[in-house]
Amino acid sequence: MTFLTIGHRGVMGVEPENTLRSFVRAERAGMDVIELDLHLSKDGALVVMHDAEVDRTTDGNGPIGELTLAELRELDAGQGEQVPVFEEVLDAVKTPIQAEIKDVAAARALAEVMLRRDLVSRVEVLSFHDEALAEIAVLVPGVRTGLVDDSWGPDLLDRARAVGAKTLVLSIHRLTLETVQQAHAAGLRVIGWTVNTQEQLRLVRALELDGATTDYPEIRRTGRFTA
Repeated sequence: MTFLTIGHRGVMGVEPENTLRSFVRAERAGMDVIELDLHLSKDGALVVMHDAEVDRTTDGNGPIGELTLAELRELDAGQGEQVPVFEEVLDAVKTPIQAEIKDVAAARALAEVMLRRDLVSRVEVLSFHDEALAEIAVLVPGVRTGLVDDSWGPDLLDRARAVGAKTLVLSIHRLTLETVQQAHAAGLRVIGWTVNTQEQLRLVRALELDGATTDYPEIRRTGRFTA
């Protein structure tokens, strides 16, 4: 299986995260997959942003869910970039996408876009929320899903099985070769995050992971030569 290098919120180490500028830079850097995050605006727009509040990544403040899309468009998301909606990203790049549902309510809106634009082969859906993955699995036949967590727990394989996830997306800091092998034996891919240094990349290779999520385009270039 090919080792995947995944651009984290585009390439957030060098561009404003979760912006079209960042996603285009990730594609030009040759990332195998682009990862992004989804929330719903007050008026139901499928907005690309990591946090539930706009404070950290824009010049505004307040929860995304209390702002309309028009209000979100007025914000500077970094270097003059606007907060994008999901379909704008689909149009801006051709790279496969990992769409992480941050807000459980966004699952239905994402399902509608995936069905309308026939995205099952292009978009893998990720979430920390088991219920979001379970819901989209019902709404979008054949959807590929990944369960995200920041630690390895004894129930993780059971949780993935229960929601039909085929991928685990886990923090590299709490993984061991034994746990990765258990996941592989259960038929699951394992992606590690966040991998930003050569030392971390060597760890990912030693753990026999299937891919790495990174903030920096350099990891794509050097990863091919790291055993």
